[in-house]
Order: sequence, then structure tokens, then C-alpha cells
Amino acid sequence: MNRHGWWRDAVIYQVYVRSFLDSTGDGIGDLAGVRAGLPYLKKLGVDGIWLSPFYPSPQHDHGYDVADYCGVDPLFGDLAEFDLLMATAHRLGIRVLLDIVPNHCSSEHPWFREALAAGPGSEARARFHFTDGRGPDGDEPPNNWHAMFGGPAWSRITEPDGRPGQWYLHMFTPEQPDWNWRNPEIPAEFERVLRFWLDRGVDGFRIDVAAGLFKHPELPDSPDPEADARTRDSVNPLAWNQPEVHDVWRNWRAVCEEYTARDGRERLLVGEVSVPSAREHAKYVRPDELHQAFFFDLLGAPWDPDAFRKVISEAMQDIAGTGSTVTWVLNNHDQVRTVTRYGEAAMEGSGLGAARARAAALLMLALPGAAYVYQGEELGLPEVVDLPDDVLTDPIFRRTGSRARVRDGCRVPLPWSGQVSPFGFTSGTQSAKPWLPQPSYFAEYVTERALADTRSFWHLYRDGLQLRSALPQLGEGSLRWLDTPPDVLAFVRGDGLVCAVNFGTSPTAAPVSGTPLLTSGDCPPGVLAGSTAAWWITDGTDL
Repeated sequence: MNRHGWWRDAVIYQVYVRSFLDSTGDGIGDLAGVRAGLPYLKKLGVDGIWLSPFYPSPQHDHGYDVADYCGVDPLFGDLAEFDLLMATAHRLGIRVLLDIVPNHCSSEHPWFREALAAGPGSEARARFHFTDGRGPDGDEPPNNWHAMFGGPAWSRITEPDGRPGQWYLHMFTPEQPDWNWRNPEIPAEFERVLRFWLDRGVDGFRIDVAAGLFKHPELPDSPDPEADARTRDSVNPLAWNQPEVHDVWRNWRAVCEEYTARDGRERLLVGEVSVPSAREHAKYVRPDELHQAFFFDLLGAPWDPDAFRKVISEAMQDIAGTGSTVTWVLNNHDQVRTVTRYGEAAMEGSGLGAARARAAALLMLALPGAAYVYQGEELGLPEVVDLPDDVLTDPIFRRTGSRARVRDGCRVPLPWSGQVSPFGFTSGTQSAKPWLPQPSYFAEYVTERALADTRSFWHLYRDGLQLRSALPQLGEGSLRWLDTPPDVLAFVRGDGLVCAVNFGTSPTAAPVSGTPLLTSGDCPPGVLAGSTAAWWITDGTDL
């Protein structure tokens, strides 16, 4: 269905392609596997999918090191398979967003290889951040910036004549050199990339590191050089969130509007925006910039009603005030899954973590705006926390030698069927193991089992999405907080739909009376169980 502003309250499912479904038996998910899984996603009820990078890449950061922005890596298929995926998705009414990576490319990108060969002062090097080092022999980095994935943000090259040479900037890994967006060739090239995929029918883009791109033109020392490494977040004010970045999003929005004007089909831009506050976040979703930007504060909030209420209120005030809608998210490919995250916070294991994750999902789906669901979230998958060191592939681990905040545990391939690995994930004539090992307990989470159990996470998500589509109170709009006892958070949507969450572990009286619609746990009449969320329809008399 084409409707104005479809994205404003859409629910988008993030597909981490290499871990979704493998059609060839090589142990790595692919585009044909995504296509085979589309009926499953249609049954779940999502409005669209976001595909992680599948472009040609040496895979140092699993595709976020792009060597060719207009192709498909043979690991995942080819352009013909991509076109089949697009056609199938659209036939099922599912929109498709691509992950685009404009802050950096692969060190194997032809332009970077050209820059290495061209020498200092060349036009080829001007596409990146090449500069001389400090010290008498230029053997010290140009500034004190740290990379987010560990180590310095600079690497020194050997010049074509064999001498030690200039340094280049990489805010993630040495295999991911940062583009110089002050060079007019870079915005022109990315407009070409956008148009290439828009011409193939995509419905929009998820933009990686959307607060990045521009660096302070003088590349001065950071006042807190350890901040990026310590937080693994975009906190260096000289390397992130520079004002010039907003002009890029205005230009990209104009390109999308041009395509929308041709056929009436809105294209979406959603940004990965890590900035200090909701007010700063709101600048990225002004009417002529990005349509949406992920609001990570809810994901990062501790399991506490006051914390949840604070971040939700700030988002509604600052972001919704721009004319956009808030883009809620609880999980993604970079974060510990909620089942484990909330369980660890409780110090009581996965049982309470699962109950809290179910409650948080129901709360998120009741909030005004859009929501993004990460694959496996709808199955209640926990984080795989005991992967052996020798199978870890995250560059954070390679760069730091530490398992802290390593992301492999949320990227383990999905379990689809059966009792033993590969749990239906991989098929075909080969018999390779999944690229990351699946634990034996994944047998409890396989999709076929979840669909058969009406009390599963999957049915909670499916029922929530169905109600969200059917009830006019949900989706876009506003909310009003209700007075509640301690540990309980409740709000009303529209004409008498109430969502309440009991953050405590003990049952409490339900904050309203009325007709229960959906609950994340067992709630006797008139009671809101501990670590449970519920939706009610009321006549409004007790609100």
C-alpha cells in the first residue's frame, strides 16, 4: 500500500545477511536465503527490511569495509539475485532498505589503492585524509585521535619509492580509511551510488555512522584522546557531528524527493546517529534532512521506570517536535541482545531477562513512531556469550585483544529447524558449518518451534504488530503519562488504549480497568505481573 509517510510508524526488520539463511551450504547467509525467508517475515507482519552490507568487500568488518558500492559480493550472490529479492519483497508488500557506508571504505577500494600509488599531494590522496606525521622524521601520528575499534586512528604507509611515508585516518580499523567529504568528488560519487540503487527500486537507505563524514579541517588534538576507545562511541567532538554533515543529508533528501516525485513512492533515509542528546539528535531529522534517525537512548536505558520515562519524554519533546517521528530500537547487530542485557542487569539469569525483554518489546511497539526489530529478537534469542576466542571475528577483538563489547555474540546465525546445528540455517550441496558456531541450546529457539507455540516471543511480536496495524490508537501520534505506583510505568495512546509495564518483580494492581488486549506474561484479572507489560482498551472513565 502506498501512503504518505509510510515510514512514520513502520516496523522494519533488520536482516544481518550473513546470519539470516544460507541457500548454498557454504555456512554464510546470502541474498537468496533472504528471499527464501521473506514469507516468514510477511507472516510476522513487518513493513520492510533493512539489509546489512552485501557489497564486494574483503570482509575485515563483515562488509562495512566496502570495496565497490555498486555490486554484490559473490559470497552473497549477484545483482540478478538482488533484483529477484527486490521483486519478491515488493510483491509481498515488503519494502527494502540498503545499508550504505559513507564515512569510510575498504583499503581495497580502487580509489584508496590509487591513492597509495599516487604519492603525497596527489588528487587521489585528497579523497582521503592523508597527511604528514609529527616529529622530526614524521614518525608520530598527526594527532592523538583514537579509533573506536582500538588503537590509534592513524596508520603510516610506505611510499611507492619504499620510504616511510604519510599517515591516513581511519576512525575504525586500518582496513577502513575515512573519506574526505570536503573533497567535492566524494559527495558526487555517493550521489551516483544512491541513484544506482534507487534506479533498481530500493525503498531507501540505512546510513552507517551518519554523524560522521566530516572532521575538523585542521585535525587538531582531541581534548580527551581516549574517549572513542573507552566508550566505543562517537564522542570525539572534532571527528564527529561536525555542522557540515547536515548539508549532505539535505542533498540526499533532495535526491530521494526527486524519485518520489516521479512515481509517488516515498524513499526513506534513516541514520545511525550517535550524538550527546535528544536535542542534538533532532537536528538530523529536520524536514529537509533525514526522515528518521535511530534513537539509541531507549536501547541504552537501564531497566528502571524513571530512566525509561525520561528518555521517552525527551525523545517525544525534541524529536517529534521537528515533524519527524521517533525511531525506537532495542536491539541491533552491534549490541548485546535484550534477553541477556536485562538478565545480566538483574544478576538472576536469562529467565528474568527474557520476561523483561518481552515487556520492553510490548512497550516499544506501543510508543508513537517507528520501530526497528533485529533478526532473532522475535525469537527471544539470548546473546551467545561463550564463543571461543579462536572463532571470534569482530575486529574489536583483533584490535584490542579484549572480549569487552565484542559483537559476535549477537551475530550467530539464526536457528530455523531441527535439534542440532546448523538448525536449518544452511542447505545446499556443501556441508560447511555456520560461520559462527551455534550453541546446542538454540534448539529451544528454532523458528518452527516458535511458530507452533502461541506463548512464544514470536507470537507476542506477531500479535503486537497485528494490533499495531489494526488499532488507530497505535502507530503515529502522541502519548500521555498516567499516575502509577512505584515500579510501574503507564501511558495512554489515543482514545483509551493503555500500555503499562511493571518494572518490579512482584505483582501489582493493574493501573486501569478495561479489556485486556495483549500481555507479555501471565496477568490474572486486575493484576499486572512483575516484569510484564500489557495493553488494555478502556472506556476512558478512569484515566
